[in-house]
Amino acid sequence: MAPLANIRVLDLTRVLAGPWCTQNLADLGADVIKVERPGTGDDTRGWGPPYLKDQQGADTSEAAYYLSANRNKRSLALDFTTDAGREVVLALAAKADIVVENYKVGGLKKYGLDYASLKQINPRLIYCSITGFGQTGPYATRPGYDYIIQGMGGLMSITGEHDDLPGGGPQKAGVAVSDLMTGMYASVAILAALNERHSSGLGQYIDMALLDCQVAMLANQNLNYMTSGQVPKRAGNAHQNLVPYQVFEVEDGHLILAVGNDTQFASFCRLINMPELVEDERYRKNAGRVVNRDSLIPLLASVMKTRRRDTWLADLEASNIPAGPINTIDQVYADPQVIARQMKLELPHPAAGTTPMTASPMRFSDTPIQYRNAPPMLGQHSEDILREELGWGDEQIAALLGK
Repeated sequence: MAPLANIRVLDLTRVLAGPWCTQNLADLGADVIKVERPGTGDDTRGWGPPYLKDQQGADTSEAAYYLSANRNKRSLALDFTTDAGREVVLALAAKADIVVENYKVGGLKKYGLDYASLKQINPRLIYCSITGFGQTGPYATRPGYDYIIQGMGGLMSITGEHDDLPGGGPQKAGVAVSDLMTGMYASVAILAALNERHSSGLGQYIDMALLDCQVAMLANQNLNYMTSGQVPKRAGNAHQNLVPYQVFEVEDGHLILAVGNDTQFASFCRLINMPELVEDERYRKNAGRVVNRDSLIPLLASVMKTRRRDTWLADLEASNIPAGPINTIDQVYADPQVIARQMKLELPHPAAGTTPMTASPMRFSDTPIQYRNAPPMLGQHSEDILREELGWGDEQIAALLGK
């Protein structure tokens, strides 16, 4: 039995934050029914190229972006703005454990699909709304997009090279981290509500906002500001609180050196034949190294340029000093550790034969993740859902789906 076997999720989300949440639930064994607009479906189905190739090498309609967040779900193509479509969603919600939606604030109320309405027919329902700014506050009605949230939430103010260096200035992360982190927080909140329901017997409403999650995920940078009154600035590839903990240029490229404590720093100084640095009061402790980074880093940078990357990595590992390469994504999937952890897999796909997938990082000793389905094609399971979940016959299905 998967951890969430027998849990039913009605997924009214699209793009990334909501689908990332519901893919987590699906990977954990929940039966996730993804309700999509007929004809177009989830917006990300068209967010390409690249698209998944069919067995003849031609593009399918499935964008790689969509594939990344919709594994293990079933797709129901349904227009719930019609009376017939709305009744189907209501019937499914009555049997669901969880509803996840990411429409604008109040967007589902006019269809009777808001929490207050659905709670009347299913008091055990856990209902999670994901929006840019939450259900309250002066920005509640604004649309929220990851890129904007990264800027508003402070991430871009601390990401990128120093302003006075070439290439300096605000920089977004390489993936939609606000969306992804909100999806993760939403997953945790839903599971907590599911556990609480064992005690109360009742569901509850969960209000998730991208901006809230972006602010929360600044972690140590939040407390750096709150405790010092100093606004953190961009530090490029250096760390605000640890030194040396950054990218260094080496003879044939770059590597990451991540000295996390004073013992590691002493080992590093022995490795580079500069034991005098450990005796220098400016550098002996991390606090001193942070304050005096401008004098220390040039000394280390000069030494790091004297050896090739792989030589450094071998020597650093032998000395128990954390370090690593900066891999391109193709190198990631060729890495022996990534291969050993089986982070890439293939799932059968009706249009392409198979589709590549990145595995879930959640590993269980007794109830492992089950990769049941590739991300569904639009409406792939419509007939099955209507027949199996609602007991509809052929005529009813044909009338609704226009077949």
